[in-house]
Amino acid sequence: MKKIERINIIMRYINNRAHFTITEIMREFNVSRSTAIRDIREIEAMGMPLVAEVGRDGGYFVMNNSVLPTVRFTDNEIKALFIAFMATRNQQLPYLKSRQSLAEKLLGLISQNQQDDLVLLNQILLFEGTNPHNPDLLDLSDLPHPMLEQLIQLILTDSYLMVSVEVGREIQSYPIYLLHLYREKSSWQIEGFDLEEEKRRIIAVDSLTDIKPYAAKKRTSKKKIMEQLSKQEGAYNLFLELGPKAIAQFKKYHPLKISIAYTNPYQSTAILKTFVNVHHPDELDEITNWLLFLGQDITIREVPEEVMESLQERMIGFTPS
Repeated sequence: MKKIERINIIMRYINNRAHFTITEIMREFNVSRSTAIRDIREIEAMGMPLVAEVGRDGGYFVMNNSVLPTVRFTDNEIKALFIAFMATRNQQLPYLKSRQSLAEKLLGLISQNQQDDLVLLNQILLFEGTNPHNPDLLDLSDLPHPMLEQLIQLILTDSYLMVSVEVGREIQSYPIYLLHLYREKSSWQIEGFDLEEEKRRIIAVDSLTDIKPYAAKKRTSKKKIMEQLSKQEGAYNLFLELGPKAIAQFKKYHPLKISIAYTNPYQSTAILKTFVNVHHPDELDEITNWLLFLGQDITIREVPEEVMESLQERMIGFTPS
């Protein structure tokens, strides 16, 4: 480990502890006593407000209410940050404008050589959604739905929501307990428990017209919600065995809540068990399309009758080109 990298890690180690000793630094970072002392002195010289305690069990602690030194990034840390920005700049992520100002601030903190490296990386690396004719580190232009950031701010304080969505030309409202906010197939989705109909509901963020906290007196406790969901989902009703081609397709795309378990050390066969809510038309259509996407390298051990009928209808209507 290079010295600058070790010192950065030691600084983070110190910041996360109320008290530490030279012996702990030696053991944690596998360095000699003289190296540990030298590193601590260098950290003190950088401005970290350390206070030494004398005595048999003496050590160090960070002085309270003190200004810590400027954070220093290693070359690899800087590259990791900007490659993450490059890879996600057209992914409709929230806080895009804040990410742009953050990128500008980071550029101002690094050396000219480091900036040159980033410019070169930006010319060489291409990610999905990148325009190769206009590569720009700060060109973060794919704004998400305007409701997304508002939704995130609200759910940080309250998971009980009244959401209004546009369905056709009508506005419908649902009281939900938010379970997850996730991004799938390039769109943001709310997974929630409908407090009136007492069932799981998926709502596209793009269809939102309004969100606000749900009246406290009408709320169901989280414990009861989880008990109802558990009863509704029950045991798995879809059981598949996957061969290598189906596994390759699974890795390309799979619904968020579905996972596989490999059945040999070479990861060439696997099993998949999940629950399909056949009474939810959108979920039934999605699982049907996805099973067709997996291809013929699957063995169906258990499947709901409704899913099998949907598959047969799709296969009858399919004519090869």
